Amino acid sequence: MNLAGATVSAAQAALPLDALENRILLCHALGLTRVGLITQSHRTLTAAEGAALAALLARRQLGEPIAYIVGKREFYGLDFSVNDAVLIPRPDTELLVELALERLAPGAALLDMGTGSGAIAVAIAHGRPDARVSALDASAAALDVARANAAANGAQVRFLHSDWYAALGGQTFDLIASNPPYIASGDVHLSQGDLRFEPAAALTDHADGLSALRTIVAGAAAHLAAGGWLLLEHGHDQAAAVRALLADGYTEVQSWRDLSGIERVSGGRAPAA
Repeated sequence: MNLAGATVSAAQAALPLDALENRILLCHALGLTRVGLITQSHRTLTAAEGAALAALLARRQLGEPIAYIVGKREFYGLDFSVNDAVLIPRPDTELLVELALERLAPGAALLDMGTGSGAIAVAIAHGRPDARVSALDASAAALDVARANAAANGAQVRFLHSDWYAALGGQTFDLIASNPPYIASGDVHLSQGDLRFEPAAALTDHADGLSALRTIVAGAAAHLAAGGWLLLEHGHDQAAAVRALLADGYTEVQSWRDLSGIERVSGGRAPAA
């Protein structure tokens, strides 16, 4: 499809995706805002714009996620750059950010494990500039994306290249949060939709879906201050299993539901001194 010569409004109506995706691709191809789509609705697309739009549409029709095509995704009211080195931030994960913000005392230290695009750490640091936020990831490419997102959003985050706790030494934190890989190996969802294009190492533990969660729970005690919280995002059917992991050594163990009513985050508190 080449819409060169069509008006902006006609091009938007002709695109075969859903209305939101049509608008996103058109804005990206033409360099327009949502307001610009309205105020410039009667201007015609140039040949170059038509070709650019056709190329974007072809990528989407092959299944490539919109976020990778346009190179960004909104999360917790902030814009995050994304590429195929990191997971695409999802609204479900905003619950983890909200729970962390509610539990952070003034000046508290927080660690985001497996930060990816930096969405969790940056959103928290942006909302609570008094907090001392650190974030780690085993992927150097992911950390490059996360650092750029922190800078773009004016968030102060200390980034560490680390395979889980390996580079932390004796550091302790008042809260540890993580959205680790929790999809089991062989899960049919890994070969469907956007997940086909996202980094497998950030999606699956290549085991039963709980191995990364076990590692985080087992190692957290050495890095949590007395009374500190451990908050973990997990799969839709993993809440009971994660609570069972936390039951050995943590208090106030519980799960929280996302906007879809699914138990999406579970957590517990380290014993007080």
